[in-house]
Amino acid sequence: MALVNTKKMFEMAYKNGYAVGAFNVNNMEITQGIIDAVAEEKAPLILQVSRGAREYAKNSYLRAIIDVVVAENPDIPVAINLDHGDTFETCKQFVDDGFTSVMIDGSNLPFKENIALTKQVCEYAHPRDVVVEAELGQLGGIEEDVVGVEDVDKHIADPDQAVEFVEKSGCDSLAIACGTSHGAYKFKSEPKLAFNVIEEIGKRLPNFPLVMHGSSSVLKEFVDLINKYGGNMPHTMGVPEDMVTKASKMAMCKVNIDTDLRLALTAKIRQVFAEKPGEFDPRKYLGPGRDAIKAMVKHKLHVLGCAGKAGECS
Repeated sequence: MALVNTKKMFEMAYKNGYAVGAFNVNNMEITQGIIDAVAEEKAPLILQVSRGAREYAKNSYLRAIIDVVVAENPDIPVAINLDHGDTFETCKQFVDDGFTSVMIDGSNLPFKENIALTKQVCEYAHPRDVVVEAELGQLGGIEEDVVGVEDVDKHIADPDQAVEFVEKSGCDSLAIACGTSHGAYKFKSEPKLAFNVIEEIGKRLPNFPLVMHGSSSVLKEFVDLINKYGGNMPHTMGVPEDMVTKASKMAMCKVNIDTDLRLALTAKIRQVFAEKPGEFDPRKYLGPGRDAIKAMVKHKLHVLGCAGKAGECS
């Protein structure tokens, strides 16, 4: 199966009450761990490339790895998304490079300017069968070059604006600020997601797919491993998985996961170095890291409810 866009994935996810996992890739081992989990669980898959990933590994290398994923897993529908594109020129480049989805993030712009920029991207992408994700409202936290706001609650997406934004921009999915936050240090107190906002936007935009950013759960097992073997990650707090599951059963058709991948890989590498201080073979620590990613992704696919859904998304 060739690369696909997310139209069928989101149609089925919305209809059947689950979300598709969108996992950020930075190197071969991370990508292998993700696809090995997805293939075993027979789930649809969105692979994402961020600015940081492009600067680290170059898009040509990442595309080559993803092309192998697609060739070796013909029964798995795979979409490839540009994550947090910040200009029309960037999105245009990735449409031309064969990505099947691009995200234009104009959430830091005034409302009308965000609409205009998103519409410009849609007018270029849609004739080329590429879908466009946009963002409304602002998340908190920090992830790579994406810097959010400190007071998340004051920047929740407005349902009235969401309807106007979708109608005027023509975007295919919308990432809304609903109380989530980027990075491992998401919250200073108990997380609270604006489910009432998600529900209201879902009512006003029936069958329209919403996207949840900043939704890694910062799993305690990996934070504990990191801290046990020399790390220092106090006061980490992510989005509880039961909240992710609840959102996935509503209008959230795509859930982004990046931080949890990094934590899984880092935790296992630290453990290997601590238990085998003389180890110098990258295969002997990247391999366990890859296995940790695979196990974590398999778990996440059940949290999202998309395990076993590959066939209906093809």
